[in-house]
Amino acid sequence: MVAKRIIPCLDVKDGAVVKGINFEGLREVGDAVEMGVKYAREGADELVYLDISASREGRATFTDLVERIALGIDIPFTVGGGISSLDDASRLLDRGADKISVNSAAVARPELISEIAAKYGSQFVVVAVDAKFKDGLWRVTTHGGSRFTERELFAWAREAEDRGAGEILFTSMDHDGTKAGYACDEYARLSEMLSIPIIASGGAGSIADIAEVLTRGKADAALAASIFHYGEIPIPVLKESLRKQNIFVR
Repeated sequence: MVAKRIIPCLDVKDGAVVKGINFEGLREVGDAVEMGVKYAREGADELVYLDISASREGRATFTDLVERIALGIDIPFTVGGGISSLDDASRLLDRGADKISVNSAAVARPELISEIAAKYGSQFVVVAVDAKFKDGLWRVTTHGGSRFTERELFAWAREAEDRGAGEILFTSMDHDGTKAGYACDEYARLSEMLSIPIIASGGAGSIADIAEVLTRGKADAALAASIFHYGEIPIPVLKESLRKQNIFVR
């Protein structure tokens, strides 16, 4: 049995970790490197750093920060935001990132997934999908959730896997930052239809929420931000509780 993973997500804007609700009302919560070191010491399995303003502002991702993160922590970390070419991905992986996450640029040009996977392998490619339920469909958005597309969540996830994605990181914009639980039905459906791991993001407010998405939601990993950033649920406490519920974690 593969262990379920607990992954703090650090949304970064201008080098600082920020958090909001439904992708809006962002406020600074800490230093990106210091928080990563803290989570690694507490037992996080991986970290995800997302430069949430890179695509919207057309900037290159925070390459220097990635190098400092790599020097400071000893667990795998994924970096996303503003990756629009194979060169962008190569620069980040060469600076120490363990995986890269593509979102807006992959929606615009899906061949990007295949190009990165062909050079580095699918295990280095995480396709992040931000979607919102609208007009009876889970509509995929880009540019930090600011633009709706014609793509639909499940069809896009299938295409991403076919093109070489190693994991899908789905964030429900309707749940993001609300602490009201994950979109478990959608994660279960993704898990059943795909053969690659699914990372659940958006809505964690309690240990019960995380336990539910790892069991009923069939997610391979639970990603959360607010509950970790504000010290509401320490990672060691979370993992011990999950073990008591017979959920296999490291």
